[in-house]
Amino acid sequence: MRDPWSELGPVAAIIETALAEDLASGDVTGRATVGPEVRARAHMVAKANLVVAGLQVAEAVFRRVEPGVGFAAYVRDGARVAVGTEIACIEGPAQALLAAERTALNLLQRMSGVATLTRAYVDAAGGRCRITDTRKTMPGLRALDRYAVRCGGGHNHRNDLGAAVLIKENHVRAAGGITAAIAGARKLAPHTMKIECEVTSHEELREALAAGADIIMLDNMDDAAVREAVAIAAGKAILEVSGGVGLERIAAVAQLGIDVISVGRLTHSVPAADISLLFERADGTWA
Repeated sequence: MRDPWSELGPVAAIIETALAEDLASGDVTGRATVGPEVRARAHMVAKANLVVAGLQVAEAVFRRVEPGVGFAAYVRDGARVAVGTEIACIEGPAQALLAAERTALNLLQRMSGVATLTRAYVDAAGGRCRITDTRKTMPGLRALDRYAVRCGGGHNHRNDLGAAVLIKENHVRAAGGITAAIAGARKLAPHTMKIECEVTSHEELREALAAGADIIMLDNMDDAAVREAVAIAAGKAILEVSGGVGLERIAAVAQLGIDVISVGRLTHSVPAADISLLFERADGTWA
């Protein structure tokens, strides 16, 4: 699995922001109930079947609060684990572990939720096409969301508005039509960039093909319409299906001859994975 530290440039800033949000005034409960001399061991346990993503991010949260904590991960990002599996153990001052707990779990649970749902989509597609995310990520957490998609076996779509040309409905309206929009993109975009255009009908598909689109997004088409679109395109462009493709429909769409299915739900409304942190404590010795 790829190392997030080589790719998640904003991770330190994300952690700083999240901890500042939770610890702006310190942890009054932790200070009031646990002495600074108390040490603890915390067991991170999966409470459901899930795909793990974000262990190094969680570790970084604990180390930001207390650099000397011990963090032992028992699985790797991308691993499928069953309910009851201990995925990591953290040791250190109890006050520090309590202060970092919620932030570490929030990020780990979100990332593991994304990875788990992505894996379900990838499995349903059966290797017939790519499953990708979209830019419908949690604001500020895009780097983590995209990494989690990869942990689940999916692929990333464009990272930001400058990463690729993707002509959507409102671009077409503002430009005066599909042909005009594609021509403008072809003129000004770098020669290294492919041009993708969203279409909602077979008429628009034919126009986009004639205008030379490299990738065509079939938006909110049913299976019959997608099947006909594949025949019309006849391999002249990469075909992406987007909109209204739930998990129950993935297997059928993946068999229609398309190349990519992009799924906003992977990141915009994914449920957090159920992971808990269970403490042991003792005054000066391990429980």
